[in-house]
Amino acid sequence: QVQLVESGGGLVQAGDSLRLSCAASASAYAFSRYSMGWFRQAPGAEREFVAAIGRSSGMTYYTDSVKGRFTISRDNDKKTVYLQMESLKPEDTAVYYCAGKSTILSHVPLRGDEYRDWGQGTQVTVSS
Repeated sequence: QVQLVESGGGLVQAGDSLRLSCAASASAYAFSRYSMGWFRQAPGAEREFVAAIGRSSGMTYYTDSVKGRFTISRDNDKKTVYLQMESLKPEDTAVYYCAGKSTILSHVPLRGDEYRDWGQGTQVTVSS
């Protein structure tokens, strides 16, 4: 099992930017075989999918509400996945979790129940 540690959350104003990072304890080789996802959970709400990236950085997916504002990327040498968040809105306020799973090259999980490894979460609060 891979340990995932998120960082980069905080309190920002609407329109600001943040970059979340998720560092994996795996070897660089093992991490390169992982698809990675970001999920979020607002108070009183269910966890929802935000973005995912496959083993190939060319395979990225986003939920509609963040398309054009968020960018997921990965650095396999650093064993880290990032979520660059621009033009933040109050409705983006949530605890953000990264998740990972070893997958075949062509598959990128988009559902939370497909992922095995999870981080502890980082709080993002956007004030209006």
